[in-house]
Amino acid sequence: MKQKPIGFSQSYVTALRNNLKPGARASWQPALRLGRQAVALGLETLDLARIHGQALATLKLSKGNNGRNKRAEIFFTEANTPIEETHRAARQSNVHMNRMKETLNQRTEELAATNRQLQRGVVRRKVMEETFKKSGRHHQKCLEESLQLQKRLRQLTHRVMATQEDERQSISRELQDEIAQTLLGINVRLLSLKQEARRNTKGLKNEIASTQRLVAKSARSVRRVAREFGSL
Repeated sequence: MKQKPIGFSQSYVTALRNNLKPGARASWQPALRLGRQAVALGLETLDLARIHGQALATLKLSKGNNGRNKRAEIFFTEANTPIEETHRAARQSNVHMNRMKETLNQRTEELAATNRQLQRGVVRRKVMEETFKKSGRHHQKCLEESLQLQKRLRQLTHRVMATQEDERQSISRELQDEIAQTLLGINVRLLSLKQEARRNTKGLKNEIASTQRLVAKSARSVRRVAREFGSL
C-alpha cells in the first residue's frame, strides 16, 4: 500500500518540475491526471498538500511570490480539483441520500398511516358484519316469536269462540227450560180456567189475571236472554 503513494510522489515531483521549467508552456492536464490518480489511491487534500510540500522541498523552491511559486500553487490547485469534486459529489450524494431517506421515511409514515386506516376499516367491517349477523338473528327470533304469538292468538280465539258457543248453548237450554215451564204453567192455568168458567165467574177473573202475569214473565225472560246473546 505504501509503494503506490511513493510512486505517486515521484510522479508528482516530475510533473511539477516539467511544469516549472523555464519557457515551458503552461498546461494543467498533468496536474488533473495526478489528481485523478490521487482519488483512485484514496488520497485526501491533506495527503496531496503534504506530497506537494515534499515536492517543493525536493525542487528547492524558496517561499515567496515569484512566478514559479505562483505556478506551483496553481498546479497544486489543479491537482486537488478532482479530490474536491469527489468530495463535492460525495456531499451532493449525501444530500441526495438524506433527501431520499426523508422521502422514504415520509412514505413509510404514510404507508403506516394507510395501514392503520385499513386495519380500522377491517375492524369496522367485522363489527358491521357481526352487527348484521346479530340483527339477522334478532329479526329471525322476532319473526319466530310473532308466529308463535299468532298461533297462540288463534288458539285463544278458538277457545273463546268455543266458550261463547258453550255459553250460548247453556243459555239456550235455560231459556228453553224456563219458557217450557212458563208455557206449561199457562197451559195448566188455561185448563183451570176452562173448569172454573163452568162454575165461578169471579174466580175466572182471578185466574185470567194470574195467567197474564205468567205471560208477562215469559216475555221478560225472552228479552233478558236476547240481551245476553247480544253481549256475547
